[in-house]
Amino acid sequence: MSRKILIVTASHAEAEVVTGITGENLKGTFIPAVSYLTEVLVTGVGAMATAWSLQQWIRANDPPALAVNVGIAGTYRDIISIGDVVMPVTDCFADSGIEDGKDFMTLHEAGLAGKNDFPFRNGLLYTDASYRVSLAGMVKPVNAITVNTATGSDATRDRLVAKYNPDIETMEGATFFYICLRENIPFFSLRAVSNIVETRNRSNWNIQLALDNLSEKLKDILLNVDLKI
Repeated sequence: MSRKILIVTASHAEAEVVTGITGENLKGTFIPAVSYLTEVLVTGVGAMATAWSLQQWIRANDPPALAVNVGIAGTYRDIISIGDVVMPVTDCFADSGIEDGKDFMTLHEAGLAGKNDFPFRNGLLYTDASYRVSLAGMVKPVNAITVNTATGSDATRDRLVAKYNPDIETMEGATFFYICLRENIPFFSLRAVSNIVETRNRSNWNIQLALDNLSEKLKDILLNVDLKI
């Protein structure tokens, strides 16, 4: 049985969070003190790049025992601080749908897809239940949305909050969920908050803090949690 963990990131900066765990190169390394072989896949930013890269990897390799998506995110919640590491437990393709004047309908609401067609449940994608339980005491569970355009205006923020009431936003999460569910690969995701979702203001971001905390949390989980692989 494979004991490989595939760690999926959108960027090389996010991939470097693994370096603090292995102390070696990022591909084909054993994590000290455990017998997991880890491989990092850098997909590129966005849903399309993630879909193509992850599917290419799956076609070329034996299935991993576990896939973990790690990266940064923006938060919609005042109670989630910059630097916090969270675990998305639901996700969806928030801007995939139909505009009707001022209204927006998801593909499910428009009748173009069944809201319970696999792998969706009531229009949402859910993380692996066993990891949600085993990691519940270590990382805060949140509801995520995935967008093609990172939110950078109050108007877009207000529209997404009214529609989905999300905790965080990413540009790849739902794609990772969708493919892992389709391929029957056990998975979970960790996201570290780098910014508040608001009118775009990079001076308020702290990407390095988010990445540092993400590395520590991933290390804590990989070294201390029975991942059952």
